[in-house]
Amino acid sequence: MVNSIYKPSPHIPLSIGQTKQAIAAIDIGTNSVHMVVVEVDPKLPAFHIIAKEKDTVRLGDRDPNTGDLTEEAISRSLNALKRCKDLAESFNVSQILAVATSATREAGNGIAFLHRIKSELGISVNLISGQEEARRIYLGVLSGMDFGDRPHVMIDIGGGSTELILADIREARFLSSTKVGAVRLTKEFVTSDPISKKELNYLKAYVRGMLERPVEEIWHNMQLNENPCLVGTSGTIETLAIIHALDKQGTVPNPLNGYQLTRKDIEAATNKLAAMTYEERFSISGISDKRAEIIVPGAIILLEAMEMLCMDSITICERALREGIIVDWMLTHGLISDRLRYQNEVRNRNVFKIAHKYQVDLEYSQRVANFALSLFEQTKEHLHDWGQDQKELLWAAAILHNCGIYISHSSHHKHSYYLIRNAELLGFTELELELIANIARYHRKSKPKKRHTSYQELPSKKYQLMVRQLSAILRIAVALDRRNKGAVARVRCHFQPKPRILEVTVIPHEFGDNCALELWSLDYKKPIFEEEYDIQLKAKLGN
Repeated sequence: MVNSIYKPSPHIPLSIGQTKQAIAAIDIGTNSVHMVVVEVDPKLPAFHIIAKEKDTVRLGDRDPNTGDLTEEAISRSLNALKRCKDLAESFNVSQILAVATSATREAGNGIAFLHRIKSELGISVNLISGQEEARRIYLGVLSGMDFGDRPHVMIDIGGGSTELILADIREARFLSSTKVGAVRLTKEFVTSDPISKKELNYLKAYVRGMLERPVEEIWHNMQLNENPCLVGTSGTIETLAIIHALDKQGTVPNPLNGYQLTRKDIEAATNKLAAMTYEERFSISGISDKRAEIIVPGAIILLEAMEMLCMDSITICERALREGIIVDWMLTHGLISDRLRYQNEVRNRNVFKIAHKYQVDLEYSQRVANFALSLFEQTKEHLHDWGQDQKELLWAAAILHNCGIYISHSSHHKHSYYLIRNAELLGFTELELELIANIARYHRKSKPKKRHTSYQELPSKKYQLMVRQLSAILRIAVALDRRNKGAVARVRCHFQPKPRILEVTVIPHEFGDNCALELWSLDYKKPIFEEEYDIQLKAKLGN
């Protein structure tokens, strides 16, 4: 019986090897576009930062009527991304990794914005979920701080959302992303200058209400007598640290990493800034014009979070999402194998977590997954040219293809699409989630059609082809365990080019089993596979 758990092996392009290379990571946020350029040394393995770029674009200034990104905000962002690309290319980067977060996630034209970035600048941007954003922030912080034996609570205050994370050196125990951000709150709740006492009190109450659930979850996931350290990232927290340093010692530490602020310091700064007009805040050394507009709501988020978490001090970490993107890339490409070994299995663990949540029969789904991967490998180069990345997507779809039965057996393939697409599968981008969900969706019944919106809205014909071909393989894999008992031990594939024939030999698990139902199921399921690959499939019993 083939029922081993598949663990995707790292896909290491030949260009990586053991030589140093420069890589750029871009974070397209609600307030700013950030980029970091690093040199990765695979021999250590480690990276060091060689350049940074930041541009305040206010992508979160959305149309109040439609909620769409405005053309002005899009134009500012495209210009900033063009400058980032030019800077990155001046360092001869081997690739540019880019992600988009809160503002793009929530806008109706967010996907169209990403398509423009691709078509006008040639930059492929991954849209990531709030929890995936939090996970990568954790990886970034972990790469720049020694956690020791203490758990750490991390807070990242962005323009559109705030991420709260509880983690230790081994794993992230709790990840959250809440829709409270400095730009969002300023736009929605601040109308007076300086902010009125009424608006200030309302803002504090609103923030406390929004943070109540993630804070409770952090307390719930802490063990008895643990004393976590609070770590802060993002522009709001760094600006408060800079103001404090200039006031106390007349200079800003370089690096700012490791600088500490007490809750009393932050409370005093918040009260002082809230009593000022915009012009007065802008006149303070260390506050830019754009930061002066949003610093008060940002400071309130931090102060309220510290009070709710009973934290008396916070330590600054200059590494966050951008660096986390780099660490995640290094993990994916097998360049980190010791300190962060556990993190390298994040995709596997989350697929099984979702499978468990929806009561998937894992023994069955693992057999189907192994059949799918065997067919994938044996037909590679003969029928398709997909690589390791696509193999991992096929594996995840195979494990979860039947999760829709949790809702109803009727049309469960459609329910599987919905559950996978809306699951918090950490380690995957939004596009990868869409691909996994579509592959699982078409493991039975009809093939993709023009009226199927989720398939038609995939970004390109390449991804549509991927879904059609991988789901066709999954169909055959499902047929090979028709009795749901592991009757088939393995399959052998033989390709004949002229005429195009794929001969599939079914090897039974038990001597004397003719696997008649599996062979019938293969014959019933094969038409879509044959059509997609323009080949005739012939199945027979072997030994």
